[in-house]
Amino acid sequence: MSRMIDQIRASKLPSNMMQFAARGALQVPPAENIEILVFLARHNKVFGDVARMTLAGWDEKACLAAVSNPQTPTEVLNYFVSSDNLRPALLPALLENPSVSEGELAKLALSALRETAEVILKSARASSLPAVIEALNANPYLKKEEAEELRKMSAAAEAATTAPPDAAPQDAATHEVQQTPDSARTPGSPEEEEAVSAYLIEHANEIAVEGNKPFQPMGGIVELLGPDYFPVTRSENAPAPAPAAKPAPAAPGAAPKKPQPPAAPKRENTLQKINSLDVKGRIQLALKGSKEERSILIRDGTKVVALAVLEAPKLADGEVETFASQKNVLEAVLRQIPLKRRFMKNYIVVRNLVANPRTPLDLGLGLMKNLLTQDLKNLSANKEISETIRKLALKMYKQKMETANKK
Repeated sequence: MSRMIDQIRASKLPSNMMQFAARGALQVPPAENIEILVFLARHNKVFGDVARMTLAGWDEKACLAAVSNPQTPTEVLNYFVSSDNLRPALLPALLENPSVSEGELAKLALSALRETAEVILKSARASSLPAVIEALNANPYLKKEEAEELRKMSAAAEAATTAPPDAAPQDAATHEVQQTPDSARTPGSPEEEEAVSAYLIEHANEIAVEGNKPFQPMGGIVELLGPDYFPVTRSENAPAPAPAAKPAPAAPGAAPKKPQPPAAPKRENTLQKINSLDVKGRIQLALKGSKEERSILIRDGTKVVALAVLEAPKLADGEVETFASQKNVLEAVLRQIPLKRRFMKNYIVVRNLVANPRTPLDLGLGLMKNLLTQDLKNLSANKEISETIRKLALKMYKQKMETANKK
C-alpha cells in the first residue's frame, strides 16, 4: 500500500484532501505528516503558504523526533536547518544529525546570528567540519577570540593531513603564519597610496564614528556568495573513498626516498580577509584591492567604505556598469555615481541607473532625458521600476517617435 505522501507527489488527491494535508489534518503517522507539509511548503503554489503556517506551529516534540532521526528524508532536514525556518530548540539535534549535510550546516553558519553561532560552536560534530569552520570564520558576529581559535583548529587539522610523519612540531605554526594574505603586506602604487591618504583625511570624522563596525553586506552574506558557494560534501554515511595504494618497498641497497614536502597552505578567501578588517582597513582595500574585492566592498553596509570603491584608481567602467544595476547596494552609492563626470559619459551606466528599481525616483527622472528611443520603450514595460518612471518613459517614447515620423 502506497503512502499518502506518494499520492500527493503524484497529484492524485482531490482538492479537499489537499486542504486537509496542508493543515496537517490527515490521519497518517506524525513523521509522514511533517514530510507531507514540507513537500507542500516547498513545491505546491496553491497550498504552500498554508503548509508553511502549519509547520511553523507544529508540535515541537514531533519536530524534534523527526530532526533527530538520521532516517528522516533529506528534504525535511534541509527545511528545518534553513535559517528561514530554524527553531532554536531543534538546532542542537540538527547539528548532530549525520544526515544533515556539511554544505547545509556551512550555509547556516555563514548567515547565523550571534545566538545561533554560539550553539554551532558548542556542537562537537558541526565545529569539526572544515566547511562549517570556514563559514564561521567568515561570520561577522563571531568574536575575535573565537575566530582565532577556529583558525588554529583549521590549521592544525590541515597540518595533520598534509604534513609527513616526521615533520617538525613547528610546522603548524608556520602554516598559520603563511595564511596571511599577500595583499595585506604589499603596498599599493603611488597613485593608490595618495588616494588612500586623501580619502582617509577627507572622511576622518565618519571613520571615527564607525570605529570597528564589522562588514555586513547589503542583502546578506548568503546572497552575496550565491547558492553555488557551498560545497556538496560526502555524507558521513557514504562509503569512504578507497585507500591509496601503499608504495612498493625500496630495493635493497637503494637510497631512501626523501619525504614529499607538504602541500601549499590554504590561504584565506576574499570574504574571510574582508571580515578580518576594521573600517579603515576595508577602505584601504577598496582603494587598493582587486576587482573581486571591490565587487564585495561596494555592498558594504558602512557607507564610507562602499563609497571608497568609487574612488579606486583602478576602477574600470565595466565595474561601474555593474554597480549601477545592482539592487543590493546603498542608495548613497547610486547617488554618488552620477556625480562623477567620467561615469556619466558611459551610456550603459546611465541606462542601468534609470532601470534599477533601487535608484531614487528623483535621480531616475533626471537621467531619463539621456536615453535612446528603444530603451525608453523597454523602460515603459519594466514592471520592476516605479509607475512614475514607466509612464514618463512611455510619454517620452511616443514623443520621440512622433518627431521621427515627421522628419
